[in-house]
Amino acid sequence: MKISILGGSSLAKTLGKKFIDSGIQVSFGVHPEFNAEETEWKMLNRLHHRICPFESSIIQGEIILICSDHHLLPQIWEAFKNSDTANKIIIDCTNTEYESKISHSPTKVLKRIAPKAQLFKAFNNLGADYPHSDPLGIIKEVYFCGDEIPEKNRVRRLIELIGFKAIDAGKFQNASLLEAFYHLGKEITSNKNQESHFHFKLISV
Repeated sequence: MKISILGGSSLAKTLGKKFIDSGIQVSFGVHPEFNAEETEWKMLNRLHHRICPFESSIIQGEIILICSDHHLLPQIWEAFKNSDTANKIIIDCTNTEYESKISHSPTKVLKRIAPKAQLFKAFNNLGADYPHSDPLGIIKEVYFCGDEIPEKNRVRRLIELIGFKAIDAGKFQNASLLEAFYHLGKEITSNKNQESHFHFKLISV
């Protein structure tokens, strides 16, 4: 299995390291001005030679995770347009900026520019700044959604492989609900005027 992680966010780096530690080949797709000299990125590149342009990483990956900061997404969309994504699994891990309408979610764009790919939403509840948003390591669950196709089980196993409990949130059309869930947590954090972060936990009764 080969995974492509698009973006230079803290989430991208953290998930990439977890997958590498699990024995999976990982490439990191980044924008041309990305600074790969930051200590952890430098070590990842020196040991694994995995940092490359967006398009190169897309070509290499069977499974592609989008973990980019929001302002770089247009560059990623352009890279997808220039690449063959047929039958690839694409997992959107991003969240629409709160000022934007949830209906403008990146998942809507993906359906248009990668119509032959298998699309899923996952890991977005962690946030692009993970693990800084979870300094105590209390988040143990990852919500994911996607249509009921065989690849959905691969996404579930991928989540579980790196130590999270995978919570199935239904079909891909529910992606906007997962983003709204994330932004609700951010709003609670903001209204509390505290430096703490607030997260949700699913409880069955």
